[in-house]
Amino acid sequence: MSSPTDDFQDLIYEKKDRVARITINRPQVYNALATSSVAELIQAFTEAWADPEVGVVVLTGAGDKAFCTGGDQSVRDEKGYVDVRAKLPLEVAWQQVSHLIRSIPKPVIARVNGYAIGGGHVFHVLCDLSIASETAQFGQAGPRVGSFDPGFGTSELVRAVGVKRAKEIWYLCRRYTAKEALAMGLVNAVVPPDQLDAEVDKWCQELLAKSPTALKLLKYAFQSEVDGIQGVTNLGVGALSLYYNTDESMEGRNAFMERREADFNQFRK
Repeated sequence: MSSPTDDFQDLIYEKKDRVARITINRPQVYNALATSSVAELIQAFTEAWADPEVGVVVLTGAGDKAFCTGGDQSVRDEKGYVDVRAKLPLEVAWQQVSHLIRSIPKPVIARVNGYAIGGGHVFHVLCDLSIASETAQFGQAGPRVGSFDPGFGTSELVRAVGVKRAKEIWYLCRRYTAKEALAMGLVNAVVPPDQLDAEVDKWCQELLAKSPTALKLLKYAFQSEVDGIQGVTNLGVGALSLYYNTDESMEGRNAFMERREADFNQFRK
């Protein structure tokens, strides 16, 4: 049976050994994203979320020049980012991708193979872990190109590097080397380019050896403090999925279907 991911034009979606790899495949524009590209990212992360065989997601860019350099400025005009293949404006769809990266109940690793600039920098910050090539470069571009990220792209950066450094990154739009990014806590590891895949694979295998339920609830717990009611909801729904698998929960369901009073006293021992 074919999947919607088979028809991607701007992404490559691969699944192997319980790892889903999402590759932004627009190297001719340094993996900058059109609105249709972001719509495909929504599909890709939704596919990885729904697939019980996927335990870890890796987000990366095609080629060796760029991870992602944000929105494609060539498709932007006074109305925003225009693309006939996509129905939602990029600024709306972009936040949906950000939400999926943070909410998918599986670890997401950013494999940063080159430039992580602008919106691409936001995406790597939102990933649970970032593994970078020594050739990677990091930085913001919003104020330079007349844009900004008022949501996760600022709040999560503050949590990663602190208020002063986050303001520096956003206000000044400087570029930072992989070594500098590691020193400020922006990435988890830096390796030579020819070792990047092996290092990412190693981290994937370490994650797959851990309890998926524990990882899911830990991910939601890390976010619950700053996400308000949404964070509490994610954490609660994660616990609800565990409760559904218990005999106590099934007693309530079975009693309803059998038109009898549920006997919950047996579970108070």
